[in-house]
Amino acid sequence: MVEVSVSTSSIVEAEVDAIIVGLQRHGDEVRIAADPAAVPDEVRQRLDEGFAAVHAGANVGDTTLLPSPAPVRAAVVIGIGLGTPRTDIADHEILRRAAGAGARAGRQFERLGLALAVHGTTEVVAVLEGALLGGYSFDAFRTSTAKPTKTTSISVLGVEQANEVAAGAAAVAGAVAFARDLVNTPPGALRPSAMTEQVLATLEPLGIECEVIDAARLREEGSGGILGVGQGSSDEPRLIRLTYRHPGARSHLALVGKGITFDSGGLSLKPPKSMETMKYDMSGAAAVAGTFVGLGRLRPVVNVTGWLAVAENMPGGRAQRPGDVISMYGGKTVEVLNTDAEGRLVMGDALVRAAAEEPDALIDIATLTGAQVVALGATTAGVMGNHDLLRSRIQEIGYEVGESLWPMPLPPELRPSLDSTVADIANIGDRTNGGMLTAGLFLQEFVPEDVPWGHLDIAGPAFSTTATGYTPKGATGFGVRTLLGVAVALAGGVLLP
Repeated sequence: MVEVSVSTSSIVEAEVDAIIVGLQRHGDEVRIAADPAAVPDEVRQRLDEGFAAVHAGANVGDTTLLPSPAPVRAAVVIGIGLGTPRTDIADHEILRRAAGAGARAGRQFERLGLALAVHGTTEVVAVLEGALLGGYSFDAFRTSTAKPTKTTSISVLGVEQANEVAAGAAAVAGAVAFARDLVNTPPGALRPSAMTEQVLATLEPLGIECEVIDAARLREEGSGGILGVGQGSSDEPRLIRLTYRHPGARSHLALVGKGITFDSGGLSLKPPKSMETMKYDMSGAAAVAGTFVGLGRLRPVVNVTGWLAVAENMPGGRAQRPGDVISMYGGKTVEVLNTDAEGRLVMGDALVRAAAEEPDALIDIATLTGAQVVALGATTAGVMGNHDLLRSRIQEIGYEVGESLWPMPLPPELRPSLDSTVADIANIGDRTNGGMLTAGLFLQEFVPEDVPWGHLDIAGPAFSTTATGYTPKGATGFGVRTLLGVAVALAGGVLLP
């Protein structure tokens, strides 16, 4: 556990091993961007001269380590390029990314001090979150000799803030880290039964009510979507219901997450290369589980239920076949034309259950389609739904917390491509164009029109092939901060006023 704090100390008094500062270009010169309270003028001048001597860069991603000048106690000062001002990224997000890059560069130091240009609570929180998220590493399967040194304490210097601010940032970062840990776990170690155990072991001590609907009950209640997807695996599927309650709550949020612990494609088998990262196909469920970690620690005044649709999509002898017709929870029948379009099947069952409780807002999150990556790239998620205001608010909250989402339509003219000749609906539509949108249209079939619903397709941003800012290589935990923000906004009456 990393200790986090805020301090009025400057970099001269701070008892840390390394200092992180921001670097900006001013004409032909690169200078430190920090408040005088954190970096006194005489020290700033020496550091500016030192960074100039080694030709430090100020572009995003530029990192320069410099021996500390006297009288700074820390051994090293780490300069992080802030880049040029941008209108598409909030100022506090730029600081969050810089803090993350600095924490990654300073991971070998036990005690880190951050002297970035912060002017208020929002920026302090962003810097702490960024440093905690940037310093994350997944070491559960490393031997003791291969485990890297980890930072044990992080402090924002030169600011006057209550330490409750630091505790809140740590709660959010811890929630994201839990989601990342789940996704990074190898699929053989996180089959449906193991994922269920980990989720319950983490959430129940936080006061979250956990109910596991096993395969026998799923059969009794007619949940053909999740059962069909999971029937090819020797580890049966589960539907996990999570409940967070606050005694003063007047609003109810429902969250649904796709939890395919490994996706082989089923009998519609994926190419081997495409399977290498398919442990991440439960990122939606991981994001929901991580959100509940945050809820248990932050305690917002709202009630939240979560549904984790957990299954393993395998091509075993009992696997469902292309051409099978299944009956979903609630009775709608689906012709399964492609067993690799499985996420929408498990999500459909969960959405019906979630909507039946008449929440004030219902949001699902899933690594649903490769088409999302084609349309929006690897860092921006698609957000769809039946309620324009909810869709817009989700995007706005994502912007504030640093998660990029872009609104996408659900064109009714694409719906006929999902028609089936033998069932109520087919599980795939147009196989060439608009795959993200037809997947959203499929999910819409399982949500009543009077329930405000948002759908997040996170296939791209849930997993990263490179490390940048506070985003590590591997699982990103995308969606946790947005969903927590939605819950807080609903608690405050500003999500759907």
